[in-house]
Amino acid sequence: KAKGRHDFVVVDTPGSYTALAAHAHRYADTLVTPVNDSFIDFDVLAKLDPDTLDVIKPAHYALLVREARRQRRADGEGLLDWIVVRNRLSSISSRNEKRVYECLRDLGMLLGYRLADGVGERVIFREYFHLGLTALDTRPDTEQAQLSLSHVAARTEVRRLIEILGLPINDAGRRRQETRRRWLRGERPKVALPPIFAD
Repeated sequence: KAKGRHDFVVVDTPGSYTALAAHAHRYADTLVTPVNDSFIDFDVLAKLDPDTLDVIKPAHYALLVREARRQRRADGEGLLDWIVVRNRLSSISSRNEKRVYECLRDLGMLLGYRLADGVGERVIFREYFHLGLTALDTRPDTEQAQLSLSHVAARTEVRRLIEILGLPINDAGRRRQETRRRWLRGERPKVALPPIFAD
């Protein structure tokens, strides 16, 4: 019902299996999964060998997404674009952060998600929570109307993440959406081959 009245519908579900979460995943076009640089968060995606960090098997959340994708394909409703977003990134690099990043990158090749850097661990994202505002809001009635460097950096991170999602909010996003629709309808573009491959 919401499809004709709204450009986007955002559904925030838990990382555990519930009937509502399964339903939302089943009908989502774009799935954004935030993951902190921690093997605790990684554990919902895959079980790892503790010594080699090799993937043993997909975990419960990855299985939920796999089932949603299977149902979408069976019903001819197209691809689910899955983006795993590294969230609350520290400004100080660590060995653990590097290991988690490498595991997420390698797991993306197995599970079929895109890996993206999200937003950093910034106080500015929590500063106005008690006022019902975010770092994207401005308060012209106060001295804080002048944006700080933290505001600018936070907004830049959010804008970059939105660009990575590839939503149909600009020409590039709409071209990407139309290309996916044509692909799903079976309109495969012919690849122009050099003369050496001609019969």
